[in-house]
Amino acid sequence: MNQQTKFVAALAAICAVFWTIAAIHPVDRQAWILENLLLVLFVFALSLTHQHLQLSNASYIFIALFVILHTIGAHYTYAKMPVGLWAKDFLGFSRNHADRAAHFGFGFFLAFPVRELLLRFGGIRRGWSFWLPPAIILAISGFFEILEGIIAQIVRPDLGIAYLGTQGDIWDAQKDMAAAFLGAILTAVLLSLRHARR
Repeated sequence: MNQQTKFVAALAAICAVFWTIAAIHPVDRQAWILENLLLVLFVFALSLTHQHLQLSNASYIFIALFVILHTIGAHYTYAKMPVGLWAKDFLGFSRNHADRAAHFGFGFFLAFPVRELLLRFGGIRRGWSFWLPPAIILAISGFFEILEGIIAQIVRPDLGIAYLGTQGDIWDAQKDMAAAFLGAILTAVLLSLRHARR
C-alpha cells in the first residue's frame, strides 16, 4: 500500500466516523436516508475510480471536507441546523441559511478536484482550467437540484419539502445553485491568484 493510498484510507476512515456518528438518531430518519442516497452513490463511484483517477492529496482533502459538511447537514436536516438557527435568531434572517452554506461549500471544495480532473484528462489550457470548473459546478448543481426533486417525489412525496429544505422559498433551487457557483468562483479566483504569483 503506497503513501497516498494510506492517506486516502485515513481520510475515508475519518469520514466514516463522522457518518456513523451522524447516523445515530438523526433529527429526521427518513430525510436523513434521502440526503444520504446521493452521497453514498458519490462515495461508491469515487472508491471504484480511485486507482484510475489518482487525484492529489489536496483534492481528497477537499472532497473529505465536503463529505463531512454534508454528513453533518444530513444529520440535522439543513433547515434545522443549530448554527443556522442561531444565525437566524441572532442576525434576524428570515430562514435558516445552513443549506446555502453547504451549497457554497459544494462549489468551494469541489472546484479544486474538478480543475485537477480537467487538467489531467480534459486536455485544456491552464487558463481555461480556472474558469471551466465553476461552469461545471453550476451544471452539476442544477442537475442535482432536479435529481433531488425527482427522488423526493418517487421515494417519499410527503417528505419532499423537508428533504429539499426549501423553507417556503420558491426560488430555493436557483439560490442554492448560485451559492455553489459563487463558491466555485471563489476557488477559481484564489487558484488563479496563486498561479499568477508563481
